[in-house]
Amino acid sequence: MIFFLAAIIVLLVSCKHELKIACLGDSITEGAGTESQSLSAYPVALNKALGSTYAVLNCGRSGATMQQHADLPIWKCNEFSNIFVFKPDIIVICLGTNDSKNFNWNAASFEKDYQAMIDTLKTIASHPKIYLCLPPPVFKMAWSIDDSTVVHGILPIVEKLAKTNKLQTIDLNHGLRRLPEDFPDGVHPNEKGASDMAGIIAKAIRH
Repeated sequence: MIFFLAAIIVLLVSCKHELKIACLGDSITEGAGTESQSLSAYPVALNKALGSTYAVLNCGRSGATMQQHADLPIWKCNEFSNIFVFKPDIIVICLGTNDSKNFNWNAASFEKDYQAMIDTLKTIASHPKIYLCLPPPVFKMAWSIDDSTVVHGILPIVEKLAKTNKLQTIDLNHGLRRLPEDFPDGVHPNEKGASDMAGIIAKAIRH
């Protein structure tokens, strides 16, 4: 009888549902700044941190914006479409860095399109839990990406939308601000920075 019960337990553990996570974002998510995106991007590090009961899909696209009328809306990218095929249990959104560019930034448009994104992702049949990341700090202006706009424009809107929609935020901005050395070009994390991002996100997901 004991051996029978042990066999049942082993079978149940082996059949345990693998939680699927989709990481939606820009080049920071895609892995720009690391030596090998397929090995070192934060979604890869996140999968390692969470373990074998999770499957993480990298849906990052370099240059992507949240705003639909900016220069590269994530809405038009294959990485966004992939989420609907993947049917994740969890979605981590880390967008806004490219929206901070002076030729892209419009606070009202950003808020409207971010809300539309939340509403759209909620229609996925798997009913995913959605996390909103406060984007990492910008240590040096590059490609017109502006830390002042991130801090004073994007962060308050993301926090407001999280509260309105009863969603959890993941604070990458303050969590990584003490680590400028891990962002060699001022915007993109290196391998250590990507690993630190993954650690912060993994802690939020496990909480």
